[in-house]
Amino acid sequence: MTDLESRAVQLYDAFTHDHRDRRRLLREMMLLAGSAAAAETLIAGIAASPAAAQQVDPADPRLLTRKGSYTIGEGQSLTGYFAAPRQPGRKVGAVMVIHENRGLNAHIEDVARRVALAGYFAVAPDFLTPQGGTPADEDKAREMIGAVDYDATVAAAVATLARLKRLANGTGRAGAVGFCWGGGMVNRVAVAAGAMLDAGVSYYGPAPDPAEATRVEAAMVVHLAGRDARVNATGVPWGEALKAAGKDAETFVYPDAEHAFNNDTSAARYDRGTAALAWDRTLALFQRKLA
Repeated sequence: MTDLESRAVQLYDAFTHDHRDRRRLLREMMLLAGSAAAAETLIAGIAASPAAAQQVDPADPRLLTRKGSYTIGEGQSLTGYFAAPRQPGRKVGAVMVIHENRGLNAHIEDVARRVALAGYFAVAPDFLTPQGGTPADEDKAREMIGAVDYDATVAAAVATLARLKRLANGTGRAGAVGFCWGGGMVNRVAVAAGAMLDAGVSYYGPAPDPAEATRVEAAMVVHLAGRDARVNATGVPWGEALKAAGKDAETFVYPDAEHAFNNDTSAARYDRGTAALAWDRTLALFQRKLA
């Protein structure tokens, strides 16, 4: 990635996570790129195109998939996308896949299918369900994410884990993997869930107060991008605190990677080699704790 592209990614991250003012984004990109046309080209290369990098066909005959609602409590339900091996041949562990700040989109559904192909029952909840569900407009989804009730969302995630641990054909073990906003949720859920979570993987997600690390019982892997100063300000201390508290935890900082390096729908962010290494480490944890 060139220096210009890296600076463009940082501007886009400020837009998606802080001010969310598209006119300001375009103005700052124009100053960086030199023209409106060049600015729009930079933005297009960074912004995600959820259908662009589909790795697993939704109709893959090796999988069973569906989208529907499930109960998480009295009068409460969430919409979720489900994927599982069609013929597992054994009881399988379960994994909750937590979406980014754009909600449950085609990319996250694809990630759930990747998890299922690795041999797990996967569910990707739509945590925007209480607000009517994930909209097609990504900017609107980000606004909705900014308005979620975090305590209620964490409780819904813990309730989802409780269901996963009771699967008839399951191992009784449940993990979680999340990206960006979802990575932050994995960290929060690990604190709240106690023994309900067996394995958690956080990709470049903001982290809780390091003092909360003592409450974590799950085995954890924390993936961080070296060029992601915003997230690393909390993510690095969180990983250090987990280790200092004697937890089964590893933190990996990938020096040349940008925030969202796993998202293969964004040409400018995606780092194939780093994503593959992080995914291998993710599956290794699940194999160790969920199989």
